[in-house]
Amino acid sequence: MSLSEQLELFSEVPAALVIPSKLPVPTKPAADIAVVPTVRPPSLAAGTRWREVRTGTQTIGFVLQRSRRKSIGLTINDDGLLITAPSWVGLGQIDEVVIEKSRWILDKLSVSQARKAQMAMAHTRWQDGGDIPYLGNRIILRLGETQGPTRFLGSAFAPVDGDTLRLALPVTAEHGRIRDIVHAWLQHQAQAWFDQRLQHFLSVSQLQIKRWRLSSAATRWGSCNSDGNIMLNWRLIHFERDIIDYVVVHEIAHLREMNHSKNFWREVGRILPGFERARNILRQQDPACLPLI
Repeated sequence: MSLSEQLELFSEVPAALVIPSKLPVPTKPAADIAVVPTVRPPSLAAGTRWREVRTGTQTIGFVLQRSRRKSIGLTINDDGLLITAPSWVGLGQIDEVVIEKSRWILDKLSVSQARKAQMAMAHTRWQDGGDIPYLGNRIILRLGETQGPTRFLGSAFAPVDGDTLRLALPVTAEHGRIRDIVHAWLQHQAQAWFDQRLQHFLSVSQLQIKRWRLSSAATRWGSCNSDGNIMLNWRLIHFERDIIDYVVVHEIAHLREMNHSKNFWREVGRILPGFERARNILRQQDPACLPLI
């Protein structure tokens, strides 16, 4: 079974990686992977054990569980790396898989740990005086008013750092309620702004879509299918407008080229000259980790 370790910007990210039980040990393990701590969980479920394997980069610890499945499965969960393997597969074969897939494992562990750190800090944002990213700037949440709608004290689609979003909530409001109201406001803004940019670039490209809608996908920024339906991740509203334009144009270009060929990128450049900067910035981001709230 062949697997790709480098995922395309708009492709699905697997929640779990399933691979055959026999893989060769690499002769040159990747040397450019940052050290990622793998710590034994404080407790182990019945029928599992902790095991560590030394790779060319670092030692990787994982929870091993035997099962009736026919192949070795790798999953990243809250405790780190979980490997499920048939009872007849030897420990040596399991170790070989860990070494072979060490790049994938460390990449996903790094993302997972960053996500948990973000979640641990999230409560500091969901309060009076907290700040959130909006169209490339940081805006401040203000509570204390108990009546009226959510109000943004700034230019709706041209914010500057320090603009205020006033919520009709007491300063003692529960964090989850603050988050839900802010998310609803952000999605409303995304719906309006993305629609404006879609209409603009559809006019520039002389193309048409069937319909579009917001997405909450955790694995992609946008998508376009052969029927002319476009989806855009609402969390793009956290980014500066040039990056949003790039994703919008990326999906519009798929109306002509349902691939990532040279013709496709030529079409992107025709609609949005100089798109490369935004593409390079977005390539460094992972929808699974953004927004940071």
